[in-house]
Amino acid sequence: MSIQKGIILSGVFLAVFGVGLATGLFMPQAQSATEHPDRVFELRTYTTNEGKLDGLHARFRDETIRLFENHGMTNIAYWTPLEGDTKGNTLIYLISHESRDAAKANWAAFGRDPEWRKVFKASRANGGLVKKVDSVFLESVDYSPLH
Repeated sequence: MSIQKGIILSGVFLAVFGVGLATGLFMPQAQSATEHPDRVFELRTYTTNEGKLDGLHARFRDETIRLFENHGMTNIAYWTPLEGDTKGNTLIYLISHESRDAAKANWAAFGRDPEWRKVFKASRANGGLVKKVDSVFLESVDYSPLH
């Protein structure tokens, strides 16, 4: 990832996430570390093939976020960049899992889900949507409102 792209993605994430925290948007999902001491967050960035971002949005909006919930993943937020070379071809989202082990199991079950396989196949009828996926696991620090 280029430095410029990393700065833009970091800025978008921090700006939107900060607004969400300041306005209490994420507070209903906030749980203390004592309730879920091993909880991890996963920040994922999807770079789409040319002209495929709308198709990816449709897949997430209509099917994927519901299927994530079915497999133990908590949807927190979804974004697209407003500027730079990632505008128009990038989806960034944040989900959480009960633990790193749960994340591994969640993704494995999701990948085997017959409904997901059907959705995935249908969404690729006119070519693949995603060119690249980046994933970063995060843990909450003790001063985070989500800690």
